Amino acid sequence: MSEKLYPYVVFLPPKRKQNIFRAIFGSKVPVDILNFSISRGISKKIYQRDLIESLSYSNKTIIGHLKTLTDLGILTEDTEKTKSGDRTVWVKYYLFSDLGRWFALLLTKEDALSKDEKVEIIRSVFKSYIRWILELSEKIGVKKEVLHEIFVKEME
Repeated sequence: MSEKLYPYVVFLPPKRKQNIFRAIFGSKVPVDILNFSISRGISKKIYQRDLIESLSYSNKTIIGHLKTLTDLGILTEDTEKTKSGDRTVWVKYYLFSDLGRWFALLLTKEDALSKDEKVEIIRSVFKSYIRWILELSEKIGVKKEVLHEIFVKEME
């Protein structure tokens, strides 16, 4: 096979795996929300009002899916104070969680991410993967020295 393959890895909480897949891929809306967010930058704030203005879905639909994506840990939610004329208002925004960044990598083309975004994703994935491998290796009795030897050899 001459086609280049990429190892898309997504770490999922085992008890919520099906809910996460269903929430993201069960409807076009969450994928559109995530793609919109990716286009803004994976480390950038995603304002609820921008999603509502940019996507052709109702407020209720977008807000419902944002709530689901937040409840499942794909996005984190926060608010910030801003000035609107003479008034001070609170504006809701979202950010990709670590899990959300992995889905961003899964959904986007590699060249759509900045170098810094790629570095951030690689570091996060590598750290999580190492933790998972160590935990699994302890359970099944693989010594850390064996893993270290493999790591050193592959890094040469």
